[in-house]
Amino acid sequence: MTVSLVLVIVMGALFAAGVYAMLERSLTRVLIGFLLLGNAANLFLLIVMGQPGVAPFFGAADDPDAMSDPLPQALTLTAIVITFAVSAFLLALIYRSWQLGQADTVVDDEADREVRERAAADEDTMDDEITDEDDDATTDFIGTETSPIVILHAQDIAELRDDAPIDRPRGDDR
Repeated sequence: MTVSLVLVIVMGALFAAGVYAMLERSLTRVLIGFLLLGNAANLFLLIVMGQPGVAPFFGAADDPDAMSDPLPQALTLTAIVITFAVSAFLLALIYRSWQLGQADTVVDDEADREVRERAAADEDTMDDEITDEDDDATTDFIGTETSPIVILHAQDIAELRDDAPIDRPRGDDR
């Protein structure tokens, strides 16, 4: 089985162009990028399918190796349907965005800016909290080779010590 190098290069170019287009803020470019990714996935499944053979029906060929594999064909049909459905959804989003704002560009709102600023401030404070004492921490676990860690409920501990049972519900029925 030999796969044409041209098909592999075209598939890679479609994937790259689709990812690049999806990174834009314009919903129309996101739609175009998604369509390119869908076509690249279909081309990938076509490449994986291998050599065409006899239709995979019972009795169509005497040798099962002469039949083509039906799984990539089914996956291609599924990918086409998923691409169509998501494209229709993106078209509805683009239409609604155009109705509301006369533009299909996604912009940051006030809450997005606050979250971004808060994340930057939290990142700065996390760097200040690191001390030299953290460098002395060890990752050795002593005693794990001989005895496993057992988690007991308070009621189990009371039963092991032969104390009076605890009146709190355990939360699980054992």
